[in-house]
Amino acid sequence: MNTKYLLLLILPLWWSCTDNDDHYVDVPLEFKVPSNFPQPTYDFAGNPITQKGFELGRKLFYDGRLSSDGTISCGFCHEQINAFTHHGHTVSQGVNGQTGTRNSPSIQNLAYQTSFMYDGATEHLNLQPIIPITNPIEMNGSFNQIVAMMNADSEYKRLFAAAFPGKPINTENMLKAMGQFLVMVTSSNSRFDKYRRNESGGTLTQEELDGYAIFNQKCAQCHATDLFTDNSFRNNGLAVNPIVNDIGRYRVTLNEADKYKFKVPSLRNVEKTKPYMHDGRFLSLDAVLNHYSSGIVDSPTLDPALKNNGTLGIPLTADEKTKIIAFLKTLTDDQYLTDPRFSEN
Repeated sequence: MNTKYLLLLILPLWWSCTDNDDHYVDVPLEFKVPSNFPQPTYDFAGNPITQKGFELGRKLFYDGRLSSDGTISCGFCHEQINAFTHHGHTVSQGVNGQTGTRNSPSIQNLAYQTSFMYDGATEHLNLQPIIPITNPIEMNGSFNQIVAMMNADSEYKRLFAAAFPGKPINTENMLKAMGQFLVMVTSSNSRFDKYRRNESGGTLTQEELDGYAIFNQKCAQCHATDLFTDNSFRNNGLAVNPIVNDIGRYRVTLNEADKYKFKVPSLRNVEKTKPYMHDGRFLSLDAVLNHYSSGIVDSPTLDPALKNNGTLGIPLTADEKTKIIAFLKTLTDDQYLTDPRFSEN
């Protein structure tokens, strides 16, 4: 699904006037870029982040009424304590007990990403919520009904008046508010970050440092920079599930070269985001590393980084795996996992 089709989904917009509450005072929210991060790609000028816009976006994120059965919110599949993933579920669950085909990805550092969803179905964060909201298995929501609900809700009327004074309660402003919340959900204060910035609490053990060195040698080509992703799409050699036959990026581009390619996920907070891979097939980090060392399945679109002089995979000893996992656990950001700004209450 490309962006032009996403835009069609939100038309026609429902327009209605809100109470003009001049006494609501809104203030800009500063988006801070950590010194060990690259520059963000999000268009802040097109959607300036404000306190009230953020609060409105947070309420929308946790509101089950955006779904057809009134129970499935964005936060249902993206739980903060589990780095905004659906812990214990291989694939996401939706309305009426339905199950999808993909694992819920973590929500973090979206301001630095250039595309969203495992297949890159949209390149605009403000439009990303359209996909799960309208998906018949996930939320099965109707924007017409959602806008009608918000216009009849006194709390939404107050929040919209504060965040978008003089502007209507409509789909456009709803999505802007959700974008403001999502872009602020950042993870940048793990022990590894403090190590990189020479801050207090940033001490790594020798085992963790060894793991970092091995990681840089054998994993960082795809999981690049301190964001731990290069935002690319790659076929990482997973055996294809014939029942689902998820063709990945090809669904968007219809380019044969993109078959079975999926977006490289960030490894931040990876200790908390099991199960792993786009379909949640691996239940531990050990299983993930075993896949890369001895489980690669060849195919025409297999990433060249996984072909080493005719040998498939990444050579890893048992000791190297142990050290890599020790390093990966330094990427857990407890502040992000417990930050009350991102929680429902």
